[in-house]
Amino acid sequence: MALRSGGAGLNPVLNYIDGQFVESHSGKTLLTVNPATGEPLAEVARSNGEDVEAATQAALTASASWSATTLEQRVKWLHTIADALEAKSETIARLESLDTGKPISLARRVDASRSVSNFRFFASMGEDDTSPTFSDHGAINYVHRTPVGCVGLITPWNLPLYLLTWKVAPALLMGNTIVAKPSELTPLTAHLLAETLHELEFPKGVFNLVNGYGPEVGQAIVEHPSIGGISFTGGTSTGRIVAATAAPMFKKLSLELGGKNATILLDDAPLDSIMDEIVRASFTNSGQVCLCGSRILVHESIYEAFIDAFTAKVSALKVGDPMNEATQMGSVISMDHRDKVEAYITLGLEEGGNILTGGTSTQAPLADMPEQGAFLRPTVFANLPISSRTATEEIFGPVVTVHTFASDEEAITMANATDYGLAGSVWTADIQRGHTFARNVESGIVWVNTWLNRDLRTPFGGVKQSGVGREGGRWSMDFFSELTNICIRQP
Repeated sequence: MALRSGGAGLNPVLNYIDGQFVESHSGKTLLTVNPATGEPLAEVARSNGEDVEAATQAALTASASWSATTLEQRVKWLHTIADALEAKSETIARLESLDTGKPISLARRVDASRSVSNFRFFASMGEDDTSPTFSDHGAINYVHRTPVGCVGLITPWNLPLYLLTWKVAPALLMGNTIVAKPSELTPLTAHLLAETLHELEFPKGVFNLVNGYGPEVGQAIVEHPSIGGISFTGGTSTGRIVAATAAPMFKKLSLELGGKNATILLDDAPLDSIMDEIVRASFTNSGQVCLCGSRILVHESIYEAFIDAFTAKVSALKVGDPMNEATQMGSVISMDHRDKVEAYITLGLEEGGNILTGGTSTQAPLADMPEQGAFLRPTVFANLPISSRTATEEIFGPVVTVHTFASDEEAITMANATDYGLAGSVWTADIQRGHTFARNVESGIVWVNTWLNRDLRTPFGGVKQSGVGREGGRWSMDFFSELTNICIRQP
């Protein structure tokens, strides 16, 4: 997909339905822009319920033949898709950088790499899968998997292909057909995935892609009576709408939602060796990762030393052109999102916080950046109450707040003082102490002396307002299949 930089004749991003690239039923389109420059990128099909209906009917028609394929055949397809995407790794990285404003180096290392490994991982899961059996009371119980049928996959803008393939791979492996909706802000790599499947002559109707806005497309997917499962990754407010619609219809539902994660440094944390990781946990992808640690809790005895080292490293981060190999932090996703993040920076000042480094684009301007580029410097707040809005509400941008505690018990109370519970990290020289501490944090994931260290076999998901359900490894396989217990009494 060779994109022009802007102007007339933008490449169209079409829907992919029943093995064909098609315009939206209404003929309407929407425009996407490069958030780092403000330049137009692509003209995208703006779909509605009629397009979702067409995609769903295609998926239902394809369901019988796809579900009848063997697990071995589906595993082979996943490997084939992985090979094809791997050959396009640089294109994936470039498109993700254009679409999201993230550094090209990050897009290569994370987005392009993980998009391939998701397919390889679930192919491997399929190769190793054995159906469990249980013997008791003179009978043998067999656990039998069948596909859910047609499933709806709705994915966000921060890790577009990474998170789409995280859902597509296990859904296909378990024999489902798909109606997928990428974010209207970042459709380019979802389109590339559809192009790749088309080039591979993947069975038509098994994977369908419908572009457009959430209320017009996402809602139609969620409420369609023939779509049996919904896997959604996005904001908590939208997740409430998805749950309110899907739950009364008794659909299978997986919600991966927001976070306000704590990074906790105990009094024995080895500051010299961990500071780069703390900065990475705070500002990867401009803080636009649901797993980023936006609340940093530091034992009072090491606070001053931490602040000096942390602010020095944060201030030195290279913010700028995402296509520059040396850039460490690019833009945020849009000018509207920059406005939202800046509103929180202003709120933090009103709530009594002190900015140690960074600030709004006016307070801390970046030289030589396009006027329409959605850039912000990484911002660190001190002296905010742990209960302040800035310290408890999800900002999803390059803003962190730093707080002190006097004991492990106080730190646990502070870490849990949020409506979210997605992830967190604990840093200490004593591994056993860290393990004990982590068990008391109300969170789906807690890392000890590491961050974003993902074993794809483990369950991924949150508690409280961070989500419902788990995906990853066998949990994804369970979600994308119906389990039947077949009990046979022995003669």
